[in-house]
Amino acid sequence: MAKKGDMLYAWTNDAGLLKKAECGGAVTELLKYALESKTVDAVLAVTRGVDLYDAIPALVTDPKELDKCAGSLHCGTVLMSKLVMEYAPRMSGKKIGMVVKGCDMMGLLELAKRNLVNLDNIVMIGVNCGGSVSPVAARKMIKEMFGVDPNTVTKEEIDKGQFIIEYEGGHKGISMDELEEAGYGRRSNCRRCKVKVPRQADLACGNWGVIGPKAGNATFVEVCSEKGAKLLDAAVKAKKLSTEPANPKGIEVRGKVENAMFKLGDKWRKHDFEALAPVLWDTIAKETGRCMKCLACIEHCPVCVTRADKYKQPDMMVRHGFIPADPMFHLRRFAHISDSCINCGQCEECCPCEIPLALFSHAIRTEADKVFEPKLGKSAYSN
Repeated sequence: MAKKGDMLYAWTNDAGLLKKAECGGAVTELLKYALESKTVDAVLAVTRGVDLYDAIPALVTDPKELDKCAGSLHCGTVLMSKLVMEYAPRMSGKKIGMVVKGCDMMGLLELAKRNLVNLDNIVMIGVNCGGSVSPVAARKMIKEMFGVDPNTVTKEEIDKGQFIIEYEGGHKGISMDELEEAGYGRRSNCRRCKVKVPRQADLACGNWGVIGPKAGNATFVEVCSEKGAKLLDAAVKAKKLSTEPANPKGIEVRGKVENAMFKLGDKWRKHDFEALAPVLWDTIAKETGRCMKCLACIEHCPVCVTRADKYKQPDMMVRHGFIPADPMFHLRRFAHISDSCINCGQCEECCPCEIPLALFSHAIRTEADKVFEPKLGKSAYSN
């Protein structure tokens, strides 16, 4: 019987799925079993659209349809926790299964604090995440750095510090350090993120730490809750999934990979925050001077859930109809999320004026954490 804290290798017993899925297909199989057993009523997943730069959210109720969602899309930057808000009215009283990255998980935790989602009705299968790449930037990066037509790329992956592509005629990998030094690579907020293994999900899964004969053919699974243990046990009992204890050396390797990602996150925080710190508010005032007050930053934020039309009403400090927006518009927004920014980067990614909003929010949140963490201990998650 699995229990919280257990670390296992797991793989699907479905030969077809095993061939299609990544690292053993355990994540897809667990969600398929959750649907088949009525543990959940639907799975909120992401599937590939017209190409690998196009991530499309899908609410799946047929277990067979989940095979189409197998595999990762590093060039898709959909935030799943925000989508739960949109599906919540349709799924009232029902249970949802979903795959979550660190930022998805943190978004759900923040929404739960606000009583906007019920975590008892959500089964979270966490996946290790080294970061994602903006689809527009990915196309440009592949063309300029790899010398490959992005339309000919059939698969991409991030592995062992490289961004690797397969395309018509071959495959090629370039180190992420080289790409990021050239201004490409992962999204800036992903570089700063330190939630690489989402342990507040029910299960934390990935390929880090799978070594020996199972490398590439099994998923590393860390059991993080009783709910996760129950689902895993039931899938094994139904012969949908096979497991074995994780190799102790593999557990050590996984820890080293995670620690290396922490150090990389600290490096980028130092790079991004130190130059900003002495002139933070001056920089905010200058950058937000381009704001057209389209409210996209509010609409896409999983934390700033106050009704956006509130900001369109007359106000002494945020005047209706004035462009650019008064500085108080942004100061109020930053104050609203300063204790709960999850560094998902959605505000920055959707901003048509290219204001580095995620950088500002994350800098303010991180500075506040420095004040409180020595007294209270580390927060539930350190993003």
